[in-house]
Amino acid sequence: MATDDFDANAAAADLEKLEQNLARIEELTKRLSAAVTRRRNISPSLMGPGQDLYMKAAAAYLAEMAQNPAKLIERQAAFWGKSLRNYLEVQTRLTQAEAEPEPQPKPTDRRFANPLWDSNPFFHLVKEQYLAGAEAMRETVQDLEAMAPQDRDRLAYFNQQIIDMMAPTNFLATNPDALERARATNGQSLVDGLENLVADLEANNGELIVNLADRKAFKLGENIATTPGDVVFRNRMFELIQYKPTTDEVYELPLIIFPPWINKFYVLDLKPQNSFVQWAVAQGFTVFVVSWVNPDASYADASLSTYIEEGYLAAMAEVKAICGTDKVNTIGYCIAGTTLSATLGVMDKRRDKSVNSATFFTTLTDFSEPGEVGMYLANDFVDALEEDMAQNGVLESFIMARTFSYLRANDLIYAPAIKSYMMGEAPPAFDLLFWNGDGTNLPAAMATEYLRRLCQGNALAGEGLEVCGTRVSLKDVKVPLMAIGCETDHIAPWAASYEGVQKMGSKDKTFVMSESGHIAGIVNPPSKNKYGHFTNPEQGLTAADWRAGADRHEGSWWPRWAGWLAKRSGAKIAARPTGDKAHPALCPAPGTYVVRKDPA
Repeated sequence: MATDDFDANAAAADLEKLEQNLARIEELTKRLSAAVTRRRNISPSLMGPGQDLYMKAAAAYLAEMAQNPAKLIERQAAFWGKSLRNYLEVQTRLTQAEAEPEPQPKPTDRRFANPLWDSNPFFHLVKEQYLAGAEAMRETVQDLEAMAPQDRDRLAYFNQQIIDMMAPTNFLATNPDALERARATNGQSLVDGLENLVADLEANNGELIVNLADRKAFKLGENIATTPGDVVFRNRMFELIQYKPTTDEVYELPLIIFPPWINKFYVLDLKPQNSFVQWAVAQGFTVFVVSWVNPDASYADASLSTYIEEGYLAAMAEVKAICGTDKVNTIGYCIAGTTLSATLGVMDKRRDKSVNSATFFTTLTDFSEPGEVGMYLANDFVDALEEDMAQNGVLESFIMARTFSYLRANDLIYAPAIKSYMMGEAPPAFDLLFWNGDGTNLPAAMATEYLRRLCQGNALAGEGLEVCGTRVSLKDVKVPLMAIGCETDHIAPWAASYEGVQKMGSKDKTFVMSESGHIAGIVNPPSKNKYGHFTNPEQGLTAADWRAGADRHEGSWWPRWAGWLAKRSGAKIAARPTGDKAHPALCPAPGTYVVRKDPA
């Protein structure tokens, strides 16, 4: 009798839970519909390459059929043969239930790590057929010899985007991990996943942008961006933060860090354990950071010249006034490094000797080989961006975030989406991913100049860039410099960064290649001893020869840079307080601009 009561109670509890979940699903479905209706119309030209690329691909395929039909037939026959073999293998395993599956090599693709991809006949067939189809699609593009190499590279890139999107792991019915999770939780994981999906849509006005980090886990100034300091100057383009010294003495020449305005400055001040800013202060440098404004449509006319005059040059003038020096040292990160090089060119033309040295973090100044980002720099995309910016006044942050995410779609889109929407998992409390989701807009004028004149026209490395009423090029960058490239950087390839440095006019150049990528290679504190770095004092080599002759060093490049900068920072003096009478503290770091919500 007791057993019957227990079974009845359990059944009642399950029924109640089912009813609750059905009610949640109904509520979430309504919220989903409401969120999707808020999504604004986006030009199809921003969603994929233009028709011109497809027409070229079709023409090249027809030409290949006419000129070399045997090759295409051979490719097709190979695909059919693999498909038939996969089918027969599954048939054999289904009819011989007792037979052990053939041992499979350890998967190198993390998507197929679940043992069911090999032990279960259905999942095994799905996986093998997907891999065979993916290989056939790649080979077909490779065979299009009639296409120009640049067009074929773009086609191969977007072809891979389709391959990644169609992976069986991205669909519930063919994802064993998600199905096992749903069974183990009686479907609760799917309800939680739907809730995560709706929350992401609501947070982005109907746009599906996967939330990579727990947005509630961090608060600026409390557990992220916490290095003590004050905002000592503010104009419409930036807030200037001066950090409080932690040493009794500091080097005479102050250091100004110009971070990229595509994201916010605190990538260099995440947690105390990995804060470059806090570490630099501890080395005895007086550190200033520019915190850029997140522009709205009222900034539509802000250009590269605006950023140089009201940003770089204004910041340098204020820092010199606060510190009582004639010179400063500078750092430029990514696009801020590109613009720093243009600023140095302008200063050279004006005979302004205010910069004693420049450090470039993962900076492209020669765009002849822009890497994977170049797939989005053709006219079809740039034309569409210009049309969109003409309406909105800015290049919106979500467009840039989506573009950069697709450069690593499996890691930054599909894998997080599977965990969040299929597995029902909450995003992790990860500081770097929190920062990654905190994007900013770009003014229309500046973005257009950057895309047309720098990325497409390669003006700095070529005939020169018209900016601030003069023409500047890389040969006008004459200050002592150190450049840090990152070995696996997919945004600013280290070799392209190196080539740009070689074209600069400075006689005092140092290039360092850090292991890892665009962010991890820079945010690489010595305490972790995680990634090493490479150096080669030889100048004038090709990137390949520089790499072949480079020496590897254990640990972070930070101490090497600090030693280099110390020699260019003057004598030690008593530590400075933040600001002065003319520059009182306006508010504590990290300031007000960094916490502003996206105004677009």
